[in-house]
Amino acid sequence: MNFRPLHDRVVVRRVESEAKTAGGIIIPDTAKETPQEGEIIAVGSGARDEAGKLVPLDVKAGDRILFGKWSGTEVKLNGEDLLIMKESDIMGIIG
Repeated sequence: MNFRPLHDRVVVRRVESEAKTAGGIIIPDTAKETPQEGEIIAVGSGARDEAGKLVPLDVKAGDRILFGKWSGTEVKLNGEDLLIMKESDIMGIIG
């Protein structure tokens, strides 16, 4: 990809949720919620603190993350639907 996010922003690809429940019930597309899990594709260089020093991000490309339901801005890059969000919108890394 030839897109690099700036500052403390990251590019995320949504990861589709399971189509079945743990009990084996198949969830139809109309009942599924938008996935709140994703994989980081690209990260910015980091934010600057009050002194102007660059503070790198805690996440890196390839990390699987959880984010808020309304987080990020949806964009289409190279025909793929992606999200651009600030690092502060990320709730955590799935380990």
